[in-house]
Amino acid sequence: MKLTRYVSVLIMLLMGEGVYAQTTVPIYKQSNMEVDKRVTDLLGRMTLEEKVAQMRMFHAQIGVELNEQGELDLSEKVIQKLSIGVGGIKNPGEHLSPEKAALLNNKLQKYIIEHNRLGIPAFFVTESYNGVDAEGCTSFGRPINMAATFNRELVNSVYDAVGREARLRGLHLTHSPEADIVRDPRFGRMSEAFSEDTYLTTQMIISAITGLQGGYDGLNATHIGAVAKHFAGYAQVSGGTNFASIEISPRTLIDEIFPPFKAAVQEANTLGIMASHGDINGVASHANPWLLTEVLREQWGFEGYVVSDANDIGRLHYFMKVAETPEDAAILGLTAGVDLDLYAEDAYALLPEIIKEMPEIEGYIDQSAARVLRTKFILGLFDAPFIELEKVSTAVRSKHHLTLAQEADRESIILLKNERVLPLSAQEPQKIALVGPLLGKEVKKQFQAIAGKEIEFIEKKGFDLTNGVRDVPQLMSGEEQRKGIEEIVKSSVEADVVVAFVGGDEFTAKEGFFNNALGDRDNINPVGLQDELIEELKKLGKPLIVVLKHRRTLSINAFNEKADAILDCWDLSEQGNYALAEVLFGKVNPSGKLPVTVPLSIGQFPFHYSQKEINYKKGYLFNENNPLYPFGYGLSYTTFGYSPVRLSNTVLHDDTSIKATVKVTNTGKRRGKETVQLYIKDLIGTVVRPMQELKGFKKIDLKPGESQEVTFEIKPEMLEYTGLNMKKEQGKGEFELRIGSSCQSFQAVNFMFE
Repeated sequence: MKLTRYVSVLIMLLMGEGVYAQTTVPIYKQSNMEVDKRVTDLLGRMTLEEKVAQMRMFHAQIGVELNEQGELDLSEKVIQKLSIGVGGIKNPGEHLSPEKAALLNNKLQKYIIEHNRLGIPAFFVTESYNGVDAEGCTSFGRPINMAATFNRELVNSVYDAVGREARLRGLHLTHSPEADIVRDPRFGRMSEAFSEDTYLTTQMIISAITGLQGGYDGLNATHIGAVAKHFAGYAQVSGGTNFASIEISPRTLIDEIFPPFKAAVQEANTLGIMASHGDINGVASHANPWLLTEVLREQWGFEGYVVSDANDIGRLHYFMKVAETPEDAAILGLTAGVDLDLYAEDAYALLPEIIKEMPEIEGYIDQSAARVLRTKFILGLFDAPFIELEKVSTAVRSKHHLTLAQEADRESIILLKNERVLPLSAQEPQKIALVGPLLGKEVKKQFQAIAGKEIEFIEKKGFDLTNGVRDVPQLMSGEEQRKGIEEIVKSSVEADVVVAFVGGDEFTAKEGFFNNALGDRDNINPVGLQDELIEELKKLGKPLIVVLKHRRTLSINAFNEKADAILDCWDLSEQGNYALAEVLFGKVNPSGKLPVTVPLSIGQFPFHYSQKEINYKKGYLFNENNPLYPFGYGLSYTTFGYSPVRLSNTVLHDDTSIKATVKVTNTGKRRGKETVQLYIKDLIGTVVRPMQELKGFKKIDLKPGESQEVTFEIKPEMLEYTGLNMKKEQGKGEFELRIGSSCQSFQAVNFMFE
C-alpha cells in the first residue's frame, strides 16, 4: 500500500515537472505555435537595441570568411555587430563553391544563434539575375530572356531551380525579381527586368516568385523568399540614368507600373518588397508613406517586410536632400514603412539615440522588428536553421538544372530575320566562320558538339568592345578594332557561311553603382565599329548570319540591312551556345518573341507598343516612325495560319464573360511552337487610352498540318482603367479584340461592354 502510494506520488511529481518544463519553454521557441504568437512573445523579451539590430543588414564582405582549415573567420567589426543579433547578411559565401558556402553559412548561423542573448537566427540574402548570383550555381538566362519565352510554366520551373539551389547554399532570401517596367534602353539594367509590357511582366513576376518560394509552402525548408523590387517606378528614370528623378503621371503609375507589384503581393505572396532608389514626382520612395504603407499595406494587404535599397535611407539626407540630418532621414524611412536598413551606418543605427528624444517612434520600431522576425519564422530559421551538407553537391548545378537552362534558352532565342538561309545543314561538308567581338571562348567546341563531324568551324574573335574595366569601361581604340576587323575578314574568306557574334556585353550595359561607376548610355547604337564589321563581311558575298547578344535593346539598322538572318539571343545561360547551335542547324525550331519594341533609333523613345494612340499621329522628318521589329514578334522555321476570331457573345455585361476563340494551324513543314497573343483596344474612353494592351497569351506546339483552337476568356476586370476621377472604372462601350502572332499581326473583331 505504501509502495503504491509512493509510486503514485512519484508519477505525479514527474508529470508535474514535465508540465512545468514544458510551460517554461518560451513560446517563440515552440514550433507548433502560430507565427504571430511566436513573434509577439519574442518581441516582448527584446531590448530596444536588439529590436533595432533586427532592422539592419550588412554585407559579408566586411569580414565573413571561411579560412583554409574550414573554420569561420569573422572580423572584429562583424563580431561586434553580431553581439546583439542582426536582421540579415548579404552574400555570405558568394565566391565559394556551393559545398563550402553551405558549410560557411551553417557555421555562421550557429555562431549568430549562440552569440546573441535570445538565440535569434539571421537570414542570408542573395540576388538572382542569372540564377543564384554565386559561385558554382547554374547560370540561367537573364530575366528578359525568360520573358522572351512567353512560357509561364517554363519560367516557373527555372525559378524553382534557383530557389532550391540558393537554399542549399544556406541562403534564405533573394533581392529579386525585378517587377519594374523597362521602356528606356539607355538604362543599363534593362535585362534585369522582364519587359516593357505590364501584363507580360506581371505574368513573369507571378511565375518567378511562386517558383523561388516553392509555391510559398517551400519557404520553411526547400526554397527561398522573394523580394520584389524596386517599388515603384524604377527604370523610368529621366535620361535613362541610374539615380535620376522619376516623373510618372499618377494614372500611368496606377495602371501600368503598379500591377506587377500588386500581383507579387496578392497572387504570388512575395515575402518581401524592396523600395526604389528613386523618387516619384518629387517624393522619395524611401520616405513615401502613401506608397509603402497606404498602397502597399492598406490597399493591397501586404504583410511581409520592406527593405531599403543599398544605403538609401541615409541618402534621404545627403543625396535626395529631403532630410536635414541623418536622424531625420532615419525617422522618414521608419515612419514611411521601411522595415530593414540595407548596409547603412548612418540611418537605423541611430534609432536607439533618436528614441531618447522621440519615444513616440517606439511603436514603429516594434512594428518593423516584428515584420523581420515574422519573416524568419516563416522561413523556418528558428526550427531548422542549418543545411544538410550531404545534399548540396548532387542538387546544385545538377544535370536536370543544366537541361532546364538549355530548354529555356531554346525557347527564348528570337528569329528576327531569315532570307532562306536558316536552318543550316549539318549533313553536308561546309566551313562556317564564327567571328566577332561577342564570340565566347567555348563557342567552337560547343557548336561542334551539336553540328557533328561534317562541319568545319573557323573562329576569330578579332577584338573586344571594351577594356573590361568593371566600373567605367573604355572602348577599344579605333585602330585596334580595325585591325581586328581585317583579321576577321581574312579568316572568313574561305568560309561557306559567316556567323557574326555582335551586340553588347556586361561592360556595355550594366548597373551604374552610386559611386565611381557608369552603366547607362546616351544612345543605343552598337558600340564601336560593329556596323563597319558587318558591312565588310557582307562584301564577301557569303551568307551572313548575325547572332545578337546584348543586355539592352539596340538600334540594329545596319545589321538588319546587311544580314541574311538575325538571331536575337539577349544574354543566354551557360548552356546557351548549345541551344544556339541547335537553332542554327534546325534541331530546334526557334519560338522566342520580342518582350520589347525594337526601334529604328533612340529618337523615337518612349516607343513602347502600348503608348497612347494619339502618339502615333505624327512622325518625323526624313525618317519612318515605325519600329524595326514590333513587340511580340518572332519568326519560325515553319508558318502558322490564324482563322477569323469567333466570339461566344458580342456583348459583355458586368456579370458575364466572353470567350474568344481562334484556330491556329501549322501550315509549314516543320513542327513548331507559336505564342498566340491577345490584345484589346479600347475604342472610346473617358481618358485618352493606349493604342492596345496585351491581355493574354498561350504558347502551343503544333506538328505540320496540325490545328489547335485557342480560347481566351474576356472578363470585365480586364477592361478596367483609372478614369477621369482617378478611380478605377470599367470602360463601357466598344472594344476591338485582336488575336495574333504579334502586336502588329492579328485577326480582329469588335464587341460591346454594356
